[in-house]
Amino acid sequence: MKLGCIGDDFTGSSDLANTLAKQGMRVVQYSGIPSRDADAGVEAVVVSLKSRSIDPAEAVAQSLKALDWLRAQGCSQFFFKYCSTFDSTPQGNIGPVADALAEALNADRVIICPAFPGTGRSVYQGHLFVNDRLLNESGMEHHPLTPMTDADLRRWMASQSKFSIGHVSAQAVFAGPRAITEALDAEHAAGKRHIVVDAIRDADLMAIGAAATDLKLVTGGSGVALGLPRNFGCTPGVPEWRGQHGPVLALSGSCSMATRAQVARHAARYPVRDLRAEDVIENRVAPADVLDWALKADGVPLVYSSADPAQVKAVQDRFGRERAAAAIEHFFAELARRAVDAGVTRIITAGGETSGAVVEALDLEELIIGPEIDPGVPALRAGPDLVVALKSGNFGAEDFFEKAAGVLGA
Repeated sequence: MKLGCIGDDFTGSSDLANTLAKQGMRVVQYSGIPSRDADAGVEAVVVSLKSRSIDPAEAVAQSLKALDWLRAQGCSQFFFKYCSTFDSTPQGNIGPVADALAEALNADRVIICPAFPGTGRSVYQGHLFVNDRLLNESGMEHHPLTPMTDADLRRWMASQSKFSIGHVSAQAVFAGPRAITEALDAEHAAGKRHIVVDAIRDADLMAIGAAATDLKLVTGGSGVALGLPRNFGCTPGVPEWRGQHGPVLALSGSCSMATRAQVARHAARYPVRDLRAEDVIENRVAPADVLDWALKADGVPLVYSSADPAQVKAVQDRFGRERAAAAIEHFFAELARRAVDAGVTRIITAGGETSGAVVEALDLEELIIGPEIDPGVPALRAGPDLVVALKSGNFGAEDFFEKAAGVLGA
């Protein structure tokens, strides 16, 4: 084992595993902390936690337990994966977890870099952009759980962390790995422990990866992991894959603009069913009835609760944010359980919380990485008769659900 990774949700973890696998590492994704050692041939492990939106103290506790397991596997470097849109609140959980991991590893130069140019996320002058928009103008300011109201990662991180926050500029990154290392050292000498690093191109991520060769801890989106496998002598390759034929079901709990566009596109071609939180909470709809509809539907049936921000706010005002979110998660979890029991062999999920609920409900401990469906979203084998795709809300082309069904069955 060379690289040990901790992801704060399941979709982001599969995104990271996908990045590492494409760069030639033998990688396995685990759902939760494994109860046994990894197989001998595995070079990198991604431990997926559902810790992005829970109490910060519990997120820290889970992450440290994952770190203990990874250290016991003999990993020499560690990676903390969070969303490329830095999904968090002023209270955490990115800062507290990064603090705890840095202290446990005695890491004094910790890279903070959520950039993922392949999906339009870039960091410039310490600010996070989504395509040509600042993060807080990208739609993420309306996120129902982690509204992002400031694009300055230094300020946002400073509100969460007990350490001083530094910055490595794009000019240093453009100059290459040696200049990046020198800039990191200078920030460390100035008393900075967590250091935001600019990146706008894949070439920048490769340079950052080369500069991170001797760092104990790196944090960020999956993009900054792009350059890490080369440090371990790995070369890019294509994962082996065997698809799965059989019935398919798509589930979407994401309210991102990207997912809502995907739902609208899918609805024009395939059967869809709108799942409203108020109907779930007040028991006007049951998983068994929705599954019966899905099994009778043609093509790629989609069940979604991807409402616009105004609808989401109205439901939260009426029932409370946590109750509304939990109701949808529990419904999708039960629906997925029943679907697999009924013979569904391909499950597609959209949204980190939805994906986490489904993976936990199906007790999927180990996920084998397959080919990429869209940037950041791989096909995953979850068992001898089950394949899944776990999509972050902001990822994927408009035809994602149809495309995912095809790749999973290929």
